[in-house]
Amino acid sequence: MATSMGCLVALCLVSPLLLAGAVHGNPGYGGLFPQFYDHSCPKAKEIVHSIVAQAVARETRMAASLVRLHFHDCFVKGCDASVLLDNSTNIVSEKGSNPNRNSIRGFEVVDEIKVALETACPGTVSCADILALAARDSTILVGGPYWEVPLGRRDSLGASIQGSNNDIPAPNNTLPTIITKFKRLGLNLVDVVALSGGHTIGLSRCTSFRQRLYNQSGNGLADGTLDVSFAAQLRQGCPRSGGDNHLFPLDAVTSTKFDNFYFKNILAGRGLLSSDEVLLTKSAETAALVKAYANDVHLFFQHFAQSMVNMGNISPLTGSKGEIRKNCRRLNNFH
Repeated sequence: MATSMGCLVALCLVSPLLLAGAVHGNPGYGGLFPQFYDHSCPKAKEIVHSIVAQAVARETRMAASLVRLHFHDCFVKGCDASVLLDNSTNIVSEKGSNPNRNSIRGFEVVDEIKVALETACPGTVSCADILALAARDSTILVGGPYWEVPLGRRDSLGASIQGSNNDIPAPNNTLPTIITKFKRLGLNLVDVVALSGGHTIGLSRCTSFRQRLYNQSGNGLADGTLDVSFAAQLRQGCPRSGGDNHLFPLDAVTSTKFDNFYFKNILAGRGLLSSDEVLLTKSAETAALVKAYANDVHLFFQHFAQSMVNMGNISPLTGSKGEIRKNCRRLNNFH
């Protein structure tokens, strides 16, 4: 069955317009372009790549953490580095939101990159662009696709903990809710499935999937779409209560390699999060993409790269909006 023909048939179920959007993307990227720093800070990309490479060499998991940081930034008020701001007199940090608390990480790597960039080119490269570049470099370093990162974002003058609580797709959201959260930002079904494929790397906390093991729909039963032996294995480290922060690989087969095993796992009932498994079970269109990506890693890579560009283009601050922070954790007029 896993023939290229099967893959084509699967893709036929997905609207051709969606696929065209996935491949061609949005021309112009809202005023962003990859050469933005070529004159003002020619070594910017090199500096980011070098520090990300060191961080991922120290700890492979950091690659997933940096991709997620960009994702959690872009889904709240656009890709404006609002997620990096610490609490201060006028700011309630997004770091304390439900999706981020005890979970989001990688801030020290961003700090290190910012210090190096401020030394090389003071007041030039935004924290928002650091996040976009670090996500791309992280993906490549663990075996994923390359893409040109449109640049020129500026940094926000505020944060939104409310947006962080409400707008980031959650592991227990229904598929329609997840799709709505993407569509609100101008992203489509292909982006939903392709970006979910970022779960080919990284770890998740027990608290994010516990309900699947014990009480998926309020009837005291495990999620019927979860492979029975996989569920038994997960219960050993994720008890009914306690162990909230115990970590499990999102892709149990190749947890540190960016590949398409995430989609193969879903087909086998071994997707970790409910939000992973519903891509197969709750919509023919998303299921067709899951099958297509499981069959064809090149197609997945192509769509993931384009969807990362699409996501990185959500409501950037450009021109004279926002500022270029000197320290990513606080505004320049911090007091």
